[in-house]
Amino acid sequence: MPKQSAGILLFRLRNKDIEVLLGHPGGPFFKNKDDGSWTIPKGEIDNNEDPLLAAKREFIEETGKEINGKFIPLEPIKYKSGKIVYAWAVEGDIDPLALKCNTFKLEWPPKSGKYIDVPEIDRVEWFSLATGKQKIIPAQSAFLDELGKKIK
Repeated sequence: MPKQSAGILLFRLRNKDIEVLLGHPGGPFFKNKDDGSWTIPKGEIDNNEDPLLAAKREFIEETGKEINGKFIPLEPIKYKSGKIVYAWAVEGDIDPLALKCNTFKLEWPPKSGKYIDVPEIDRVEWFSLATGKQKIIPAQSAFLDELGKKIK
């Protein structure tokens, strides 16, 4: 069974333009990466967990904020690795400066035996759909395309 993740694509409307909230992965691997490395807040689905509940849980873990509203299912995407990502779009607004993200332990430098605490995402930002398509992991850009078609 391939790995599965679930996430939330938070959006807001500004002067009839759609803006999306994306997260930048934390840690040394992504420190100097920008375009093509951002993601929707998402994470692994636990055994027998409902994917939407997993998406809501992960959003809280990665932003510190609970989100409610009308969740719009988006078509799942499949990474080259075989991993499947489920996503729901929901309208809302949060302050990027209020980010409170979980951390995980990472061996750094690799094979050193030393561990550092790394945030799952180190920051979130609002982007227009066009800029978001430049920033997001290429495989996830289909979520932005679909949102653009559903919200017009």
